Amino acid sequence: MKKILLIEDDVVMRENTAEILALSNFEVHTAPNGKKGCLLAKEIIPDLIICDIMMPELDGYGTLHILSLDTKTATIPFIFLSAKAEKSEIRKGMELGADDYLTKPFDDIELLKAIDARLKKSDMIKKTYERSANGLNQFLEHASGLTELSNLSKLSISTSYNKKEMIFHEGDVPNFLYFLDKGKVKLFKTHEDGKEYITNIFSEGDFFGYVALFENNLYSESCLVMEKSNICKIPKNDFLNLLYKNREVANQFIKMLSNQIEGQEGQLIRLAYDSVRKRTATALLSFKNESNSVVISRDDLSKMVGTSVESVIRCLSDFKSDDFIEVNGREITILNRSGLQNIQ
Repeated sequence: MKKILLIEDDVVMRENTAEILALSNFEVHTAPNGKKGCLLAKEIIPDLIICDIMMPELDGYGTLHILSLDTKTATIPFIFLSAKAEKSEIRKGMELGADDYLTKPFDDIELLKAIDARLKKSDMIKKTYERSANGLNQFLEHASGLTELSNLSKLSISTSYNKKEMIFHEGDVPNFLYFLDKGKVKLFKTHEDGKEYITNIFSEGDFFGYVALFENNLYSESCLVMEKSNICKIPKNDFLNLLYKNREVANQFIKMLSNQIEGQEGQLIRLAYDSVRKRTATALLSFKNESNSVVISRDDLSKMVGTSVESVIRCLSDFKSDDFIEVNGREITILNRSGLQNIQ
């Protein structure tokens, strides 16, 4: 049963609308103003919010703004209710991130159709897509939701890259969002003395290159193919159009951006305070897959850890002796994750 939060200060309107929703098999929660509505939304995390604009204590615009700042409530579909039908009011609501806008008075069919459309769209965005080029196309087709963007997935350019081929260099102008269909790539920075430091490694099903697009800046890192890869390139303007016109998609990429920033901050802290053994173990644990194995050169692993190749080899030898890992050439298989996690 879908959960709906109705925020409305008019008692009669609130009760009548809640009754319509309850008869349509929704679990209905109500709040008399925006302030109480925000508290209730963060408590129950509804599937959809219907909110009046003109309310005491906190109006609808303020309510939407506050909820959009919380990652738990930012992606909840939001429908405004108002007696005002002026274009300026509608535009203001949409610019703040509202998904739809109903003007009073409205009938039950109009209300239920709006709710059904927004819930279906939200469900499609939340759907777990196959981490492949086909899954990417499905995601983009469902995510667009707009006629002018319906062919976005067809505009993605699939390109094959060979091992050690550069995708972009530090200082290049970003023109694409990249999706890794097959293979593995690394992001790295080069110190003025020529030394490399790997900041991230991407595997099948990962997006990358979006940080520079968000910042509208040059690439701050270089990107190199680690093994033969197939990469889908989505033109910058098509991606940004989708991002700006679809709040659910924007929030997904903002979460990805936040996770990447947090990961890089954690990496810097580990470089400053963790031992080489701890950093090596953490680098191995960062590769998550069903087989618990990773194929990586000792040189690349040392660039992730921030130490010499010789130090990494010694650490791997110790881990192997402790039965934490198994080594077969470049392939390293984790046998005891908890053992690696407890290394100091």
